[in-house]
Amino acid sequence: APAVEEKTEFTVMLKEAGAQKINVIKVVRAATGLGLKEAKDLVDGAPKAVKESINKDEAEKLKKELEDAGASVELK
Repeated sequence: APAVEEKTEFTVMLKEAGAQKINVIKVVRAATGLGLKEAKDLVDGAPKAVKESINKDEAEKLKKELEDAGASVELK
C-alpha cells in the first residue's frame, strides 16, 4: 500500500473572533501584514482563512496566538 503522505501545508481558519476582537485583529495584522481595515474585515467576516499553505509549526504558532487572543481557530 502507498505510504500515507503527511500533510505539510496547513490553512489557519478563523472560525469566530470571540469577545476580544481587537486582540484578534492585532494578531491577524502581525501574522499577515494586512492593514487595519483589511484585518478587521477578515475578522468580521469569519469564518475565514487567515493564512494558507503554511507549515505545521507556523500554523500551530498562529493558532495558539489567535486562541490566546480569544478566537476559535481550526487548522485545515
